[in-house]
Amino acid sequence: MTIKDLENFRTVCREQSITKAAKLLYITPQGLSKSIKNLETELNTQLLNRTSFGITLTETGEYLYDHLPFFLDSYYNIYKEIQKIQQTKNREIDLLSAYGILRLVTPECITDFRRKHPEITIHYREYPDRQVDRLFHQKEGNVAFTIGESDFSEFRSDLLESFPIKLLVNRKNPLSRKPSVTIMDLKGQPLYLESTEFYIHHLIVNRCQEAGFTPDIVFETSGFSLCHKMVRKNLGISVVVDFVFDDMGDDSMVLLPFSDENYLWSTYMLTRKDQDISPDILLFRDHVLKWMNGIKSGAIER
Repeated sequence: MTIKDLENFRTVCREQSITKAAKLLYITPQGLSKSIKNLETELNTQLLNRTSFGITLTETGEYLYDHLPFFLDSYYNIYKEIQKIQQTKNREIDLLSAYGILRLVTPECITDFRRKHPEITIHYREYPDRQVDRLFHQKEGNVAFTIGESDFSEFRSDLLESFPIKLLVNRKNPLSRKPSVTIMDLKGQPLYLESTEFYIHHLIVNRCQEAGFTPDIVFETSGFSLCHKMVRKNLGISVVVDFVFDDMGDDSMVLLPFSDENYLWSTYMLTRKDQDISPDILLFRDHVLKWMNGIKSGAIER
């Protein structure tokens, strides 16, 4: 039995489905079932009732689920302190970054910091933004780049930059002749969208539902390049922000602003509020903020 097994069990309980939980955890349903079986074998009990309609908890499963918050919170508090001591001792920046933000901040920002501070080691991992939020809340990493308007109250959050989300259409699509669009223009259009692990997915779907319709999502992806490809083939529409579109550099498509509301793709840098936060983390935070100011002023080219 491992902490991961317990986390997997908690996710299954919350989702009430092995399949849904496996998707969130980025493992196969078979691997997740094996993890739950490890728990059941170690505890010598059946934790889940598995039926064709999903799963329910047994009496011992309910007991374990009810007591998990206290146990896992205690574990992560200990883990957090140990990692903080170790990372401070080793002078490590453990950066979790949502996809796309390193492109925004630019890799040169990280390279420049390493050049100026060779005594500090930077490790970084990239994930969908929803996963970054979960991992950072679970005490992984000591700096995070993320997206959206989540509850960051327990962290110190610095806004890096905000971009309006725009509609991406092929020039052959009749929508391309409009100077701007509204969320209603998405109705009935084949939509290629990043998956539910991305903030932008929930923003667009929620706004469509508020307008009284469900968008026709024909495919969900973990990377924008596929959305871009499908729009280039005129097989549908998508949404994106300016700096990503500019990087793609394709004259067969156009970006259309939304006129009904300012849909924002806002990026943040998160650090923890610990009173004894590492000086190296503060140094990195200041470096990133100065670098972003340089980009905004034009002193640094993105």
